[in-house]
Amino acid sequence: MPQSSGMKPTLDKDLSKVGQIEQASHSVSRSLLMPGLALVFIALCALVVSSIIHDTPGSVVIVMAAAIGAYMALNIGANDVANNVGPAVGSKALSMMGALAIAAICESAGALIAGGDVVGTVSKGIIDPAGLSDANTFILLMMSALIAAALWINIATVFGAPVSTTHSIVGGVAGAGIAAAGVAAVNWPTMGQIAASWVISPLLGGIIAACFLAFIKTAIIYQDDKIAAARRWVPLLVAVMAGAFSTYLATKGLKHLIEITLPQACLIGLGMAVLTWLVSSPLIKRQSRGMENRNKSLRELFKLPLIFSAALLSFAHGANDVANAIGPLAAIVSTAQSGAVAAKVGIPLWVMAIGALGISFGLIMFGPKLIRMVGDQITKLNPMRAFCVALSAAITVIVASALGLPVSSTHIAVGAVFGVGFFREWYTANSRRRREYIARNPRNPDRDEPVGGDQPRYRRLVRRHHFMTIIAAWVITVPAAGGLSAAIFLVFEMLG
Repeated sequence: MPQSSGMKPTLDKDLSKVGQIEQASHSVSRSLLMPGLALVFIALCALVVSSIIHDTPGSVVIVMAAAIGAYMALNIGANDVANNVGPAVGSKALSMMGALAIAAICESAGALIAGGDVVGTVSKGIIDPAGLSDANTFILLMMSALIAAALWINIATVFGAPVSTTHSIVGGVAGAGIAAAGVAAVNWPTMGQIAASWVISPLLGGIIAACFLAFIKTAIIYQDDKIAAARRWVPLLVAVMAGAFSTYLATKGLKHLIEITLPQACLIGLGMAVLTWLVSSPLIKRQSRGMENRNKSLRELFKLPLIFSAALLSFAHGANDVANAIGPLAAIVSTAQSGAVAAKVGIPLWVMAIGALGISFGLIMFGPKLIRMVGDQITKLNPMRAFCVALSAAITVIVASALGLPVSSTHIAVGAVFGVGFFREWYTANSRRRREYIARNPRNPDRDEPVGGDQPRYRRLVRRHHFMTIIAAWVITVPAAGGLSAAIFLVFEMLG
């Protein structure tokens, strides 16, 4: 008996080690599952495309390009889509699974329905095809740009930095263009506009989001009768959202289906705003009946509009940013088949399908990390703040389009999150209205903000580490993608 009792601790340790090994193996298996599924998707895309174009000239090049395009689409889904649904998830208006489902459906619908039938082969005039020596050089250039952009977005996703996929592909095209034909091949005025958008996009997004949050705090949150104020103003805010998104979709998401000028789009938006106000006023009044005079009640009133905004943003994003994956791919297909570089190319349905499915699968498999970053880790969001972020994204694009300014949807959305967070810091420390409200209602303060007035410094409500990481990633996106692309192009030339 003593011997057996003495052996038990050793046996327990051995069993514990076996259990730890099993847990470690399961963890490794889970970490390898998603990359494995991504490789399967890329391989399936290549096999399907091979069966479709097996008798087509340049079929080997097209199949390789299809695999690279699928990889790029996966990375767009993993990184860029988070900006559309992240605020809704961070504010608890949507669960992660609900956000993934809505975004996947709406992204695919936007890409397939309104993704466009014609794309410029040189990615919005970044390089001049006349400066390239031949069609093969152009194909290598576009393949280098796709690979470099996809790799950079992948790296940014691993480090938790939401970056612009448009800037990534532009940097890739420019870098390979310089390697192929020299500095003169690049359209530098266009590159200057893109550099300006690094500043313009987040500033516009942040300012507009902060202005809406200031209005909500002044007109609703810090009113003694919050519910009465909400009945008056929430229908108007929802109407503004409906009008903004109608204009946004008309100018950006549906421009390939119907030719709509900006004034016409604004008229459509105005009509939708009036209609939405007429419908939402009685609905908000009915929903708010019996609600407590608390901020928790206000959040419930903003949840449904926020869900709709996430869906609409995803649809418009799918319609526009799918071109970052399939634009260069379509250019490669056209050039490989015809043997000449065309100014514009049509996009086959299978190319569009790769973009749509790749974005959706990338979102589902790898998107949650960036969704949590945008929605929860930069600053704390609730439905009202997230509503301001979504509304800012739509309005900023409209304002920028009217002014002819280049903007990035990623920079707008993340800039709006920063704007909300920094405004809260300032408002908490400096708002006389807030202090007067708390003095009148000491038992019912705004629980989302620090209450004490005895703090020597205001509380930081934006995580500076994430702020600096994201800003750094934005600044180096174009040069990083450009450097990678140039190196890949030179390797291709040496191997060729």
